[in-house]
Amino acid sequence: MIHDEITGVKVNHMTQRQANLILTTVSLAWGISYIFMKLGIDGMPPSTIVALRCGIAFFVTVMIFFKRTVQINIKMLKYASISGALLYGIFMMLLYGVQHTSATSAGFLTSTTVVMVPIIQAILNRKFPALKITIGVVIVCIGLLLLTVRDQFTLDIGAIYCLIAALLYAIHIIVSNDFVRKVDALQLGIYQLGFASIFATICAFAFEEPVLPSTPVHWVAILALALICSAYGFVFQSVAQKYTTPESVGFLFSLEPIFSALFSFIFLKEIIETSHYLGAILIMLGVFIANRSTSKTSQHKQNAGDYHERSSS
Repeated sequence: MIHDEITGVKVNHMTQRQANLILTTVSLAWGISYIFMKLGIDGMPPSTIVALRCGIAFFVTVMIFFKRTVQINIKMLKYASISGALLYGIFMMLLYGVQHTSATSAGFLTSTTVVMVPIIQAILNRKFPALKITIGVVIVCIGLLLLTVRDQFTLDIGAIYCLIAALLYAIHIIVSNDFVRKVDALQLGIYQLGFASIFATICAFAFEEPVLPSTPVHWVAILALALICSAYGFVFQSVAQKYTTPESVGFLFSLEPIFSALFSFIFLKEIIETSHYLGAILIMLGVFIANRSTSKTSQHKQNAGDYHERSSS
């Protein structure tokens, strides 16, 4: 048995193949999250969904890792509040996004986070991005035009929300890279869920009429978002990533929009236009090219590892 440093969970020795399989299920969980968001937003206001999703995930993870979560400090709470605010913004933008666009498009648009991270870092470091990142960005931009521009050159408002969510994801990843060097990573991941739930609850009572799920479908959507897409994804990603390579992590996380498109077709019967499929393919190609280039640096190891914040997310 091996004691995992991050989660405190005792696990049998894990091979890279087993770790990659677990990470594939995590990516699958994130991919199906767009379906559950689509189902939830049809009958519940967005802040209420975020409050319930993050609140349930927070309490479940606290119960699982109780001994690791009771000893906290002011610095950790400060960082968790910042991460939680970003998390709340991410989920709100995604919910508005899936409300106005297809779940398939939302998955591909949000995957542009992988490209945005090195761009932001290049700006912060005042250093021109690597050639492969530049090529990936150009391809992604072409794909975005095909995926987001409708007839008469009008922008898809849902796509705009998803791109804002992707930008917030990128910022979340970058600040988290700094925060986890200063405080316990597991505590940060768990307590940011609690703060996201608090912010969402405040906004729900201030700007919405909070309601509990009223149908079995809505309850399934909320519980799946909380337990499968958040709690499961965070815990198992933390364990499995230690036993595989950054290249594998980056590639497996890039499968998320493919799973999103597949589940959207199966469960929501979504069929998007041919130009949108072409745009989605170009986005995946650009993300893959940019991801490969960053995987050769030590920074990618951090970025690929912290991209899971969507699940703690």
